[in-house]
Amino acid sequence: RLELPTGFSTLHPANPPDGLAFDGKTLTTVHGPRYRMLVIGASQLSKYLAQIAVGLDYQVTVCDPREEYTETWDIPGVTLVRTMPDDTARAMRLDERCAVVALTHDPKLDDLALIEALQSPAFYVGALGSRANNDKRRERLVEFELSAAEIARLHGPIGLYIGSRTPPEIAISILAEITAVKNGVPEDARINVAIAKANQAATAACSVAQNA
Repeated sequence: RLELPTGFSTLHPANPPDGLAFDGKTLTTVHGPRYRMLVIGASQLSKYLAQIAVGLDYQVTVCDPREEYTETWDIPGVTLVRTMPDDTARAMRLDERCAVVALTHDPKLDDLALIEALQSPAFYVGALGSRANNDKRRERLVEFELSAAEIARLHGPIGLYIGSRTPPEIAISILAEITAVKNGVPEDARINVAIAKANQAATAACSVAQNA
C-alpha cells in the first residue's frame, strides 16, 4: 500500500477479492501467490476449462487416475497428475486462493475431492451434474459427516446460467461463476444454473396448468 502524498509504503495481509485499487491518494497492489485451480477429470470439458483458466492466470492442475482419459492429454501450461483426487487435494494444501472443480460424473472420484475441498479454505468448490445428481451428492456428503455449513459451500449445478450447451460454453459458464465468487459478487446478484433451471421448471408447470 503506497500513500502517494507522503511516499510512505506499508505491507498488509491480502484476502480475496483484494486487487489493484486507487482512491486518488492511496495505491494498493497485491503481490502474492497466483490463484490455483484443481480440476477433477481429464475430459473434453476439462480441456476447455483449463485453457481458459490458464488465460486468466490460474495455476491449473488436472487430476485423473484413469489412464484412458489422460493418455492423450496435452494442454500447455497445465499440470496433469494421475493420483487419487483426495490425495491430490491434500498435497496441494488448498487455501483461500484455490478453486476446486469436479467434472468426472463419477462419485468415486468427484466425492473424494469434494470431501477434502469443502473442509478446506478454498474460495470455490463446485461439481458438474444435474440438480437431482447434486441433491444425491449432498446426501452422500452428509454420510461422510460433513457439516451443513461445509455442504452449503458446494456450488452445484455448477456455473452461471447463460444457456450453455457445448463444452466450450459450459466452461465459460463455470469460469464466470468462479470469477464472480473470487471478485466478491453477492450471490443474489448471480443467476446460477440451479435457480435458472428451477425457474424454468416452475414456468413450464404453470404453462401446462393453464393449458389443461
